[in-house]
Amino acid sequence: MSAGPVGMALSGGALSVAVPALVLATRDRLPWARVTLPAGVAGPGFLVLHALVVLAMGLRHPGPAAGWLLEAVLLAGGVLFWLPVLAHSRHRLGGAGRCLYLFLAAPSLDLPAVVLIAHGHSWGGLAMIIAMLPLGAAALLATWRWITAEERVEVARTA
Repeated sequence: MSAGPVGMALSGGALSVAVPALVLATRDRLPWARVTLPAGVAGPGFLVLHALVVLAMGLRHPGPAAGWLLEAVLLAGGVLFWLPVLAHSRHRLGGAGRCLYLFLAAPSLDLPAVVLIAHGHSWGGLAMIIAMLPLGAAALLATWRWITAEERVEVARTA
């Protein structure tokens, strides 16, 4: 991954679209339950990892081999981040937990991009922020699904 706008957009898109799609597509076929971490570990851990990798790529400009290694570590961390939301495991979050987890993560994951913008890497930082917008959409979808599920339970209870 490069620190330029295309590299940052690809990285952000991979984390906010490709990784959750991979987890969803394989959650019934791969043993994700064995590697799922509690949300209290996966979320903050990924926020720190994401910040370190994005800032290293954007401000330190490592060589191609180190850049690809950092990107691979970031994608692996992205899988661990999404598992409490999407995988069928004992650490799967409930409706309210998924909403809170995603709504707290969305702006936090943008902070390293803001730092890049402040250091003069405006296009790379903006590309990362835009590419991570699907995370906010996932938070909205999780909220909608939680609300409608709660409503169905209440309607069934009072019927």
